Amino acid sequence: MFDPNLILLYVDSPAASAVFYEKLIGHPPVELSATFALFKLESGLKLGFWSKHTVEPRAMAAGGGGELAFAVANHAAVNAQYDNWRKLAITIEQEPIEMDFGYTFVALDPDQHRLRVYALNAE
Repeated sequence: MFDPNLILLYVDSPAASAVFYEKLIGHPPVELSATFALFKLESGLKLGFWSKHTVEPRAMAAGGGGELAFAVANHAAVNAQYDNWRKLAITIEQEPIEMDFGYTFVALDPDQHRLRVYALNAE
């Protein structure tokens, strides 16, 4: 079975991304070098940050071309995460809002990758 298990984001500084994501995820990376940082998430998914200056072949995409999405249980959990990220001085791109799929907000990491927190509408 073909089952992707790693998301790679190209970043300016893997060390700066490691500091940022350690605050979000709540634990340090399992690997960190000058050109790469790797987190292993509780789900088993791995999240890697590769220096956009050293990735081969050269990456053409920049931050903002996609999203990392974090599902939470309900509106209160969205608001709690929003409040927490504001306390961490994380840039908020979209304030909490009700959209057609659910309640959500969007933040940005240091490389402008979008981080969406959402609670789906009840079916």
